[in-house]
Amino acid sequence: MHSCPLCYHNDTQHFHQDKRRSYQQCQRCQLVFVPQEQRLDAEAEKSHYDLHDNNPQDMGYRGFLSRVVDPILERIQPASSGLDFGCGPGPTLHLMMQEAGHSMALYDIYYHPEREVLSKAYDFMTATEVIEHLYEPGKVWQQWLNLVKPGGWIGLMTKMVIDAEAFAAWHYKNDPTHVVFFSRATFQFLAERDRLELEFIGKDVILLRKTQQ
Repeated sequence: MHSCPLCYHNDTQHFHQDKRRSYQQCQRCQLVFVPQEQRLDAEAEKSHYDLHDNNPQDMGYRGFLSRVVDPILERIQPASSGLDFGCGPGPTLHLMMQEAGHSMALYDIYYHPEREVLSKAYDFMTATEVIEHLYEPGKVWQQWLNLVKPGGWIGLMTKMVIDAEAFAAWHYKNDPTHVVFFSRATFQFLAERDRLELEFIGKDVILLRKTQQ
């Protein structure tokens, strides 16, 4: 029996099997996840990330990030403060926010491991193509809630599970560093449990607002 790494529920069932890994699904929050013993170790994981070539001058990459940057810019106050969590080796989103008049700190477990930025609270935070990599999503999710002030925004980008049939042919699951897979139902569960306002924008952008209380 594998307990859910997000909501810690013990009712999980087999969801899919491919040549490399098996996948379980939580019957409460609907998270699909790779069992712990089938994940990469830290050294292999970082070696995979080192292959990423994210360049702040790459207009295509900026266009990709704008899918979450633009809706956040529409919702935050002038001169807001933010944190880009999991910014990777070529942080770019913070530059886009700075160009729009906002300040933004960086955190990444491998490339910007300055944990002091995690002791503050911000008007907004972002995690683009991050949440699917989390080995302890439940722990990190609570961390994210603490990083955002009441009324603040959490902006996420991740591809979402549709159903078992689509998952079987889904290229996204084949990345060995992708270990947890959220669906709309998973985010709806979290929003209801944690009293967050939830918006889906397109297929892979999720905005959550921390309520004022």
